[in-house]
Amino acid sequence: MNPETEYREGLEQLASNYKDILQLLGEDPEREGLQKTPMRVAKAMQVLTRGYSMDAHKVLTDALFKEDYSQMVIVKDIDFFSLCEHHMLPFYGKVHVAYIPNGYITGLSKIARVVDIFSHRLQVQERMTLQIKECIEQTLKPLGVMVVVEARHMCMQMRGVEKQNSITTTSEFCGAFNQAKTRQEFMNLIHQ
Repeated sequence: MNPETEYREGLEQLASNYKDILQLLGEDPEREGLQKTPMRVAKAMQVLTRGYSMDAHKVLTDALFKEDYSQMVIVKDIDFFSLCEHHMLPFYGKVHVAYIPNGYITGLSKIARVVDIFSHRLQVQERMTLQIKECIEQTLKPLGVMVVVEARHMCMQMRGVEKQNSITTTSEFCGAFNQAKTRQEFMNLIHQ
């Protein structure tokens, strides 16, 4: 699916619902500046949630290569944007991923694609962190995986506590990363 030209089923109904939302908010959806807004928002929401129609495991297996390399592979500073499932407001930041191969590696860009797939769904940061880790763990079967996500949440910045500079950090790890020394090596490398 090309997110800018192809849309999923339900686009017209989604636009109709957004028109109703505008009315419920006290706006006139027939006002010149709002006439095309319901369809624009419907298209944007389908782009922002395109991860539902993508298979993260397939992305990794499409570029799976036998390799004897057995040291840490790190892809850091992967930018992401997602929507908080509680308020449907954006949260955004960086994802850092490390894995220790066990006979197989994947294309480096595929790690970033896995992040994109899980971030393009209604999410909570904790679940997204776990999903990225589990996908890599189950598909590559490495000696270990660690994922760290650092994010700013608009639901904390725009509403509620209105804390502009807060950053939420989550991590998930397994295998070799259960050892504090290995985790610390990863943390040192991503913050250089």
